[in-house]
Amino acid sequence: MSADLLREAGEALYGPRWQGEIARDLNVASRTVRRWAADAYPVPLAVWTEIRMLLAQRRDQLAVLRKKLPG
Repeated sequence: MSADLLREAGEALYGPRWQGEIARDLNVASRTVRRWAADAYPVPLAVWTEIRMLLAQRRDQLAVLRKKLPG
């Protein structure tokens, strides 16, 4: 389950090449992210907190952009 949720959050944030991008933003090795995505290691609770913050930041960025659009 955590691997699926990580993948879903990563793709929502960064698209299909999400692993390297999320590793950079979480300040972890891309290999670590690949291990989490393979369910070889559990995603630490602190990482979920950081992912929540990344998702909130993206939500806010999109809201600002949405307001700028005509119509």
